Amino acid sequence: MPWNFPYWQLFRFLAPALMAGNCGVLKHASNVSGCALSIEQIIKDAGFPANVFQVLLINSKVVKQVIAHRHIKAVTLTGSTEAGMQVAQQAAQQLKKSVLELGGSDPYLILADADLELAADVCAQSRLINNGQSCIAAKRFIVVKKVEKEFVRLFKNKMATRITGDPFDADTSLGPMSRLDLRDDLHERVKENIKAGAKCILGGQIPDFKGRHAYYTPTILTGIKKGMPAYEEEIFGPVALVISAKDTDDAIRMANDTPFGLGAAVFTKDGLLGEQIAKTQLNAGSCFVNSLVKSDPRLPFGGINQSGYGRELGMFGIREFVNIKTVYIK
Repeated sequence: MPWNFPYWQLFRFLAPALMAGNCGVLKHASNVSGCALSIEQIIKDAGFPANVFQVLLINSKVVKQVIAHRHIKAVTLTGSTEAGMQVAQQAAQQLKKSVLELGGSDPYLILADADLELAADVCAQSRLINNGQSCIAAKRFIVVKKVEKEFVRLFKNKMATRITGDPFDADTSLGPMSRLDLRDDLHERVKENIKAGAKCILGGQIPDFKGRHAYYTPTILTGIKKGMPAYEEEIFGPVALVISAKDTDDAIRMANDTPFGLGAAVFTKDGLLGEQIAKTQLNAGSCFVNSLVKSDPRLPFGGINQSGYGRELGMFGIREFVNIKTVYIK
């Protein structure tokens, strides 16, 4: 897992379950067992009873047996859409509830009246969270044509100032990706989209001074259109996709033209318009106005469509993991 992963987010699915009085087991990604064991130790140090929470250091192939175990009553996953499909199928076979927080291709809409300096700054920040490897990071930047040129100029400047380097160096703002194979796959996808007609105006390179580490430069692809791979798929890494829209209605249409539905954001100086678009016109589990998509322990969080189902956090998250029981006494 990358050096600057927001580990607190891993508690999104633990906290509601434990607060509801449940016990829990965690099968973390196999390459970050140290992180999983640290979470277990934090819960012990917090004073929870023994065995209320345990880490399972097991291979992914064994997960199906864990889900089928009679003491497992429900299952939740934060991961890829493909992994979510497998877990959902395995849980369904056992008639067990599941909550899935999966991939996303979050659209950020920049309208004609947006504060472009603010939008460019927030968009760059969101795209590069966790070195671009975040399910709720901004990925598609849908810009109304009237302000596209100026936004792209500002956005490029913001992205270009990020320093790629040693994560232990205080000046570094972009560290390596989690694995070499994922970095190499990302680079191939960038080249595939350029071949399909996209234009690379920043980055698109593997730094030659970083040896065998999984670095990738901040990258911007413009001219993304329907039919290109990047228009349909989730790009996981520090690569931003700029899509041109004729007007606000066109931007909303393209934002919803996706199989995902995790988060979305809209930038406009008209607060009422932004609220109306976020509430009624963007198909996503979380919508933000003039801010980046993020989770908050007080609020429900989750997606729709191929971004999953169910909610984490807040009262809705707690209720996902309880039995709503009716008791009648005469």
